[in-house]
Amino acid sequence: MFGLQRTAITQSSRCAPPFPTPVHLASRLLIGVFVLVGLGACASSASPDSAPTTEPRVVRVVTHDSFALTESLVEAFEQASGIDVEFIPGGDAGEMVNRAVLSTGNPDGDVLYGIDTTLLTRAIDADVFEPYVSTPEALRPELVAAGLEMVTPIDDGDVCINIDDGWFAERGIDPPTTLDDLANPTYRGLLVAQNPATSSPGLAFLLATIARFGEGWVDYWMSLRDNDIAIVNGWSEAYLSEFTAGGGGGDRPLVVSYSTSPTAEIVYAEGPAPEQPSTSVLVDSCYRQIEFAGVLRGASDPAAAQQVIDWLVSPDVQADIPLSMFVFPARTDTPLPDVFERFVVRPTAPRDLPASDIARNRDAWIDEWTEIVLR
Repeated sequence: MFGLQRTAITQSSRCAPPFPTPVHLASRLLIGVFVLVGLGACASSASPDSAPTTEPRVVRVVTHDSFALTESLVEAFEQASGIDVEFIPGGDAGEMVNRAVLSTGNPDGDVLYGIDTTLLTRAIDADVFEPYVSTPEALRPELVAAGLEMVTPIDDGDVCINIDDGWFAERGIDPPTTLDDLANPTYRGLLVAQNPATSSPGLAFLLATIARFGEGWVDYWMSLRDNDIAIVNGWSEAYLSEFTAGGGGGDRPLVVSYSTSPTAEIVYAEGPAPEQPSTSVLVDSCYRQIEFAGVLRGASDPAAAQQVIDWLVSPDVQADIPLSMFVFPARTDTPLPDVFERFVVRPTAPRDLPASDIARNRDAWIDEWTEIVLR
């Protein structure tokens, strides 16, 4: 998930809780008994030509908490397709995928949106998805290839360290420009990152350091630990609570976030928009992520789930994605908003690791990181 967290109308007004409470279950059982009795009493008088009642098709889309789309797009799709779409927020992307793996074959929803390249192989190995790739000819080929013929790319973006430029300027301190700089005592106690075991951006940052330092990543993280790095569970806590420019009174002017976060600052500014963001990106730290949507194995209506994924890569939705979620659309013919063209730093050579390396080593890397940093 990318950019500043935004409360989506589609979640808050349309989400259904994934599990009913015991009271709800009891109520439903009683209602079911009365309905069955009523049906039995009426069966003899019902006309054989009576048309059966058609139940509405419902697709439940499990998302990370930063998912957002313009509500009118959802309404238009529902009217055109006859499908009711329910969005179920599943926490940070890492938490969402953990839950999907644990419920393989008996999922909380029908579609999973927001799984990215750092976690995709874990879900594939756990047999979470039914294979489905929508309109590959309309999408950027490198993104399609990254989906491993299992899921459909929806967007991509870059996890990067964000810098509160005003904080450094006020103190006359030059901000860091490389990953190596972060271990310098000048920046002691200034960085907050997320736990890679629970957070997608946290895992992306760990992978960035492994891509940069190779086997030396362990020593690098020891240096960060000794330089008083702060670790929190998810993006919201890191950016909105700990980051000095996040609005929550934090005291850390360096945070693991996204390359589009400074642009979100322009879009969401109160009053007249500033001419330039007050935060910037440490380009040397950036790691490219691709987000996908997939049909969950065990979905109640796989065909309808596929229709929802087709809609997510439709021109209208793809055009809405940049300013709704501050990511780049997967569709090749999608124009970018002016604010993206003017302010977003798009790394030309972001750090990356092969999916096979991540699949083979991810759990061991996280375990070793945990031993180094948290224990």
